[in-house]
Amino acid sequence: MSAATKGTKGKGKDKGKSGTKEMKGKKVTIDPITRLEGHGKIEIFLDDGGNVMNAYIQIPEFRGFERFCQGRPGEELPRITPRICGVCPTAHHMASTKTLDAAFHVDPPSAAKKLRELMYAGYIVYDHTLHFYYLGGPDFIVGPQAPAAERNILGVINKVGLEIAKEVIKHRSYGQKVIQMLGGKATHPVCGLPGGISKGLNEEERAEIEEMAKSSVKFAQFSLETFDKLVLQNKEYLDLILSDAYTMKTYYMGLVDDNNKVNFYDGKVRVVDPTGKEYIKFSPSQYLDHIEEHVEPWSYIKFPYLKGIGWKGFVDGVDSGVFRVAPLARLNAAEGMATPLAQDAYEKMMETLGYPAHQTLATHWARLIELQYAAERLLELAQDEEITSSDIRAEPGEPGEGVGIVEAARGTLIHHYQLDEEGIARKVNLIVATVNNAPAISMSVRDAAKGVIKDGTVSDGLLNMVEMAFRAYDPCFACATHFLPGETPLQVRIHRSDGTIETVKRT
Repeated sequence: MSAATKGTKGKGKDKGKSGTKEMKGKKVTIDPITRLEGHGKIEIFLDDGGNVMNAYIQIPEFRGFERFCQGRPGEELPRITPRICGVCPTAHHMASTKTLDAAFHVDPPSAAKKLRELMYAGYIVYDHTLHFYYLGGPDFIVGPQAPAAERNILGVINKVGLEIAKEVIKHRSYGQKVIQMLGGKATHPVCGLPGGISKGLNEEERAEIEEMAKSSVKFAQFSLETFDKLVLQNKEYLDLILSDAYTMKTYYMGLVDDNNKVNFYDGKVRVVDPTGKEYIKFSPSQYLDHIEEHVEPWSYIKFPYLKGIGWKGFVDGVDSGVFRVAPLARLNAAEGMATPLAQDAYEKMMETLGYPAHQTLATHWARLIELQYAAERLLELAQDEEITSSDIRAEPGEPGEGVGIVEAARGTLIHHYQLDEEGIARKVNLIVATVNNAPAISMSVRDAAKGVIKDGTVSDGLLNMVEMAFRAYDPCFACATHFLPGETPLQVRIHRSDGTIETVKRT
């Protein structure tokens, strides 16, 4: 992490080799923010007493995929939209494919749905392993205020040992191998078709996936045990998770099956309020009835909210339309997990934190519970008798309008296409997981900054603790913000504590 500090008034007092400084009447900039997909920075504004007045997360990019998908044949969109991101292309590919199912009025055969879900379970295994051990986990495994050079995968390896590191790499690759088998490529799969999937599994491939799934189930159990040992049994870390600086009471959204259990691939969208009571449950085609987007002049990211409640600003509570997605939100929005080991882990988390769990940093715990579920579901599907069926494609109907929703690793992902009579995309709307979380991420960064920076004391470790607030969401700003020409004509107005305003333009 590179933390640059720029002040408008006051003086900074160096506290020595530790890197700790006293800042008063200053603007503190974290640029770039680290261990995420995409680019961004955090601006923290301190008053004359050195306490945080406000903090903003800014993303200096602009998303344009919706625009240049227009005019393309609908069948091309599952191959175009995954290029938004190299971390979660499987999520975009599957959301796009399901959108075409709806737009072409076709229901895929049962075997095709199971193959899609099997590939998707492999994606979740890969992605959740990546985030916990490579991106978010170092803050706990190594320590939130450990030297910056150690807060990475190399620091994790040094802490847990080389043999465990090999298991991490192996099981991450297992998830990618499943995607490659069905999708044609480990990154940017190409198998999805309206009405089905282009390739099935033979018995040899099925048996290989079954063995990888069995190993992944054990690896997920190990990961949960590691989290329990290194985090939950560490009072300092547990107190951090439970602290007010990392707690927000919001609405929660996620896909659920017919039994209100977590489902990544299919189901209805369920939203619960901050008390855990069901607020609404709706089909993908109804999303515009319940979700609206707010715009702020200081960011290219839009800020979704629940339409029935309205935009009340960056505040939490029952009266605010702000909602959250991602692992913690999915577990809150559901009534449990659909596999036994994951259900046991779910019950332990809710018994420890209370339901619903509002602690932002507990998202890492929820992510490992989902890793357990994805591995178990991968095994169930690999052992399904229908998984090697050749009945994997149904004939598409006439083109029209469709909506597809899946749960990306980082939250609810919505694709919406309008196709003309020739099947050409005339309108495309994408609401990605990080966009759904944008209001909550902004609030979490602000609250964390206010909670950890006191009396002007700023250090590299404390600034990393501010970054931990957004890192828990596993944000993908590459998905959320793109600008085709590559320019970022951003204008920022800086309001100082003395009442002066400075305008900065980037052209």
